[in-house]
Amino acid sequence: MLSASREVVLRKSAVGESGALALLLAVLILSCRLMSSAGAQDASQVWPTKGWQTSTPEEQGMDSVELAKFIDFGGYQGIDNILIARHGKIVADAYFAPFRAGATHVMYSATKSVTGSLIAIALQEGKLDDLNHKVMDFFSDRKIENLDQNKRAITVQNLLDMTSGLDWEEGYTGRIAVFDEWTRSQDWVQFVLDRPMKQAPGLTFNYDSGAAHLLSAIISKLSGEPAYLYAREHLFQPLGITDVFWSHDPQNITFGPSGLYLQPRDMAKIGYLYLRGGVWEGQRILPDGWVDKIVHASLDTNNGWATDFHYGNLFWNFQESDAYAASGYHGERILVMPKLDIVAVITGTQECYADTLISYISRSVKSDTPLPSNPVGDALLSARIKQVATEQPSPIRSLPDAAKAVSGRVYRFADNARRFKSISLHLTDANPSYEFEYSTPTGAAEKFVGAIGLDGLFRESAATKTGFIPAAKGTWIHEKAFVIKRQTLGSDDLRTWLLVFDGKRLELISSGADGPDFVANGEADE
Repeated sequence: MLSASREVVLRKSAVGESGALALLLAVLILSCRLMSSAGAQDASQVWPTKGWQTSTPEEQGMDSVELAKFIDFGGYQGIDNILIARHGKIVADAYFAPFRAGATHVMYSATKSVTGSLIAIALQEGKLDDLNHKVMDFFSDRKIENLDQNKRAITVQNLLDMTSGLDWEEGYTGRIAVFDEWTRSQDWVQFVLDRPMKQAPGLTFNYDSGAAHLLSAIISKLSGEPAYLYAREHLFQPLGITDVFWSHDPQNITFGPSGLYLQPRDMAKIGYLYLRGGVWEGQRILPDGWVDKIVHASLDTNNGWATDFHYGNLFWNFQESDAYAASGYHGERILVMPKLDIVAVITGTQECYADTLISYISRSVKSDTPLPSNPVGDALLSARIKQVATEQPSPIRSLPDAAKAVSGRVYRFADNARRFKSISLHLTDANPSYEFEYSTPTGAAEKFVGAIGLDGLFRESAATKTGFIPAAKGTWIHEKAFVIKRQTLGSDDLRTWLLVFDGKRLELISSGADGPDFVANGEADE
């Protein structure tokens, strides 16, 4: 194609001086329009590094009423938050009490997708030479059991695709036969490396959290620092993410498959990086082709109940829905829908099927251009978001005489599975509280003192040293039975303690969503 100036010179000889001047003027006008258009496109590209912009759904071609229905659905599904952003702007951001905006949320296995992203960044920076690099090369300083030709053939890409061939029993629910043994071991990386081979690598998908932990260890080898610190500099900082907690193993190796906590708005930034092809504010963060492998993932996950589930680079792909996601144990999802230009974040306390979430979001999309304003629908959506953010009190009973009898007494427990040492309640104080002491795995004594709501509502305590926010509420269900519900916001760890008093004796029965946890028997001090 000819440049504008060369085209003018050529046409000048054909049309004469006056014609050339007219043509030059036209070209200049056209160039100004093109420059103006380019500038408008640059200005319209939204980057939420310093914070997300918000918009009404209709301004982004979405239906407020349909999104309100989605919020209603979330209220019955144990969901903690729903965030939806289209064209780079948040159109709905709902927090279900007691979880609230500004709190981090556990990502469980959605963490794996972040660990995979760090491998991608290491590849982009040249720290990793090739995704086909043999995994065992990174651990040549270790003595590895069951080391055969198949194990030597495992590549980084095999770990990213969950096709290592290692003998590892784990279902999509996150329960694994070897998990407790693994996390009780002294060296988690060694435990994974020593696993026997079930088959040659690259043949079959087999969900394996150990693979993601090996990737974290490889990142440490490549960068000379834990994966968390590498992520903070090369992923979180460029995206404007500062509120982060990420757990680690006994050797201080960042826990690759899980243990990452982010605020939902920061999770959405991870999704937005992928929606924009791995580029952020003009800087390529992920290598070219990395996101494309996820978008076109074809690896069969062999689950038997969702034939459109595929996998690649530690992301789940839902081909029939033109979507992919980082997914966690309780339905934590960073959902990317490229054709609709949407990123959604859903967190909760129980699994919700991806196709249901995708269906609600897709139904709300009506156009690629703005819709007429809808004040009624917008008001309805705002009301639903406000409603779910307001905690509804549990049924309560007035304090029985027993409350005075047990208040302030210290009950000490016999040996039990959770190493609980003692508990005391202060239920008649102006600011009710509870206190318990327990032993850590190393034998050190730890004590927790927290507020407790007696009006059917959770009371928050001061954030822990790791930034988590404890909350608890309690009620008498019988003159001798008191129930405490306690959790750390965003940790999906709600537990129910049933305390049964019988004179000086106390029985504590702890249970959660998965059933009974432990029973401890205690007796009050004199």
